Amino acid sequence: MTAPATPAQPTPRQPALTHACARCGAPVPLDVGLCERCNPLGLKDSASSQVHGSVILAVGVAIAGLAIAAHFAVAGIGPFTAKVTEMHPGSTNGTVVATISVTNEGTAAGTATCKVSDPADRGIDNSDIVYSPRVAAGATITFDHEARFGSVDRPFSVTCTGP
Repeated sequence: MTAPATPAQPTPRQPALTHACARCGAPVPLDVGLCERCNPLGLKDSASSQVHGSVILAVGVAIAGLAIAAHFAVAGIGPFTAKVTEMHPGSTNGTVVATISVTNEGTAAGTATCKVSDPADRGIDNSDIVYSPRVAAGATITFDHEARFGSVDRPFSVTCTGP
């Protein structure tokens, strides 16, 4: 007598790989973008290169627009001329206070970025970057800067630039 044959087990089917419909979220095959309900005529989907190209174009236009806006925001500010008008000892030992005069030769108000340095050091080791107060177009302002280098006997050199 032979053993009874075991019934054949059906092979489990792998579920089809799907992703969500681009409009409604219903599951669709990987090679389809829209489900039957959202695309009843079966129209061809747009190519990914078209979608990516549109996004890259939009980003490029946005960057160009921001660059143009930034240019108009700072147009007319500067150039700035600056000089040290006075030097005196600072409030703490070893510091020097320089009174700096800045003139805005431009047509719009703005703030200057100034480099204050000891001319004997050629600005390599002993220099500070200082932002001036707002200077109106064609106006001159003075402000003090306290530095931890230099001496009262030797005036600092100062150069200022705009944005």
